[in-house]
Amino acid sequence: MVVHPSTLDLSLTALFAGWAMTDEVQRRLATQGFGDLRFNDGVVIQHVLAAPLSITALAERMGVTQQAASKAVADLERRGLLRREADPADARTKLLHLTAHAVAAVEATRVLRRELQEELVAEHGAGRVEDARALLAAVIGRYGGDDAIRARRVRPPR
Repeated sequence: MVVHPSTLDLSLTALFAGWAMTDEVQRRLATQGFGDLRFNDGVVIQHVLAAPLSITALAERMGVTQQAASKAVADLERRGLLRREADPADARTKLLHLTAHAVAAVEATRVLRRELQEELVAEHGAGRVEDARALLAAVIGRYGGDDAIRARRVRPPR
């Protein structure tokens, strides 16, 4: 059975549209020298971007074990996206900070996401794009996802 995107329900259409746009951002990032980035890096980066954190605090925010957070951090450190520095309030604690490479990647990603939206506006019109965004934002709010977005605690469904 062949499935066409126009026959999908709203939840799958929104999900797959998000994936398609994210894949395009990843492709464009790679052409700008950020080919080492993975989508899941953003799960960690979003928390450290807000403020430097300890691994314990990161694990708590992400809802994972400290061991899982440590593994993710070690990978991001190895790839030059995170660094650890002593906490000025307690030298025994190390705080995670984004590297210049990670900050540049965040900015490049923001620019690319804006460019994709501008391309959609040029192709489909500002009204349609804004209506789609507003509808999806309302769906997020209806099902309680807006607090998670504000707190940078968005997780895939369980």
